[in-house]
Parts: sequence; C-alpha cells; structure tokens
Amino acid sequence: MSLLIRGLTCIILLFFGSIGYSHADNLNQTQSCEIATRQVALDNGVLYYNQAGQGAPVLLLHGLFAQKEQWNAVLCLIAAAGYIAIAPDLPGYGKSIDFPIADYTLDDQVERLRQFMDALGIATFNIAGSSMGGAIAARYVERYPRQIRTLAFIGSPLGVIEWGKDVKNAIYQGINPFIPITVPQFDLEMSLLFVKPPVIPDSVKNALVQDYSERNRHYQQVWDIVNLYDTLLSTHLRIRTPTLILWGTKDRIFAVEGADRLRFHIPRSRLVRLPNAGHLPQLENASDTATIYLGFLKSLHAR
Repeated sequence: MSLLIRGLTCIILLFFGSIGYSHADNLNQTQSCEIATRQVALDNGVLYYNQAGQGAPVLLLHGLFAQKEQWNAVLCLIAAAGYIAIAPDLPGYGKSIDFPIADYTLDDQVERLRQFMDALGIATFNIAGSSMGGAIAARYVERYPRQIRTLAFIGSPLGVIEWGKDVKNAIYQGINPFIPITVPQFDLEMSLLFVKPPVIPDSVKNALVQDYSERNRHYQQVWDIVNLYDTLLSTHLRIRTPTLILWGTKDRIFAVEGADRLRFHIPRSRLVRLPNAGHLPQLENASDTATIYLGFLKSLHAR
C-alpha cells in the first residue's frame, strides 16, 4: 500500500474513528459493523473491496484519488438497514493498484465494475457514487440500465458544472489542489473538501506531500484522463432510472447551483440539498446522508 493510501486512510481514522468499530458524524455516533475486505481478479488486475450486511445489493463508488474506506460509516448504516453494501477500491486506486493507465478512463472503470459484479454473481443492484464515482455510476446506468435498480449521487458528481471558483483560482496560480506538493497546498485541498477540515499530524501531511511529489507525473496523467469527462453530465442524459441527487450546500468543489441542472437532465430524479455539507457528505455527514439515501431506497422499493 502506497504512502498516499496509508495517509488518506489515516485521515479517515483520525476524523471519523476506528474502521470497523465506530465513526463520528459531527456530534452523533453512527452504526458500527464488521466489515470484510475481499478481492476479485479481473482483466488487468486485482480489485479489492469492503463488504457488510445481507439483502439487496448497494454498490458504493468513491471519487478521484480516494479509496473504499471513505464509505465505511455509510456502509455500516446501509448494512444495518437490511442491505448488502459493497465499496470497492476502483481500478487503479487504493489497494487495486495493478491496473494500467488506460483503465483510469471512466469507460474502462465501468467495464471493470461490470466484470466485478458479474464475478460476485450480482445481476441487479443499486449504485451510488461520490464525485468522480458519481460520474462513473451514471455512465454505468447509461450503458447497462437493466442491471440498475436505483442511482444516487452522494455529493456533487464530476461533469455537471465547472470547477468551483476557489479551485479555479488555485489552478490559475499554478496549483492543483488535488495534487498538492507542499503542506500549504495540502491544507488548501482539505479546506476545499471539508466544511470543518480534520486535524492531521504533520507527519501524515509530509508523507502525503512526498508521495504526490515523487509520483507527480502519474497523478497528473490520471487527472488529465478524468478531466476529459468534465461535461459528461451537463447535457441530456439517457437515464430513466430512479435517481437521488444529494448535494451539499457548502460544496466548494462544485457549487450547489449545479444541482438543479443535473435534476433537469434526469427526469426521474429527487433532489436534496444538504445544509452545512461540503463535497464529501458520506464522511462529514454520514448519519444524515445514510438517512436520506435509505429513505430514498425504501420509498422506491415499497412502491
């Protein structure tokens, strides 16, 4: 596991409690559960995933430069509600590092996920994604609509609206806040992602910055590939699947104004603007996020 992944996982542990035991959600305690980590061999590499619960399947997709542990709190709450929750490290991310650079395209991500779900023997399922994961989820629904029961955007997805003004201002100054090569740049990234950024030890920050610096070319290549999809969801979509759009009102990555645009392009969608939430509501607002998502699932399944 790279320094980057160890560092990001450490951030999650520090901010939200020990994985598999408890997770802090603002001042509330969320559900704890036993999370199994497993692996599946696919074309070009091995995909690792976390899983908990029993029942109707829910597939949870993380965002750019992230990993499956970001879903742990919500995963446990979904599992406790009677679902089997599955959160993979997407091909090329987290522990799933064996995949070639070509598999970072969102279209290849979709194909690897299809192989993954086939390997698990799951024919139909609910799919939810965060940021880049939301764009991948939407792409999956367009390509394989008969497999998907429901679609959910947990936080703003890539491809609806242009980058937020603070992200653009950083890029205009020659700083990519998602590939920080100094500690101040890393602090900027945290301030953009979180309404209340976590307190992170200097040792973790330095390790992350070192990894971003040493493997800067790789991160830049991935960034360039993913940004080819920056208008993916900004035009009419061929999605008729029941859809939840959950967007934080204080999102500084993609402004909340994009929520209405996305809802317009997906006729069977339900929009929830989450107050005091940023770009990663599954982390900062896990209880609220799970409550809204489970309410959406149950209302549709009851019908």
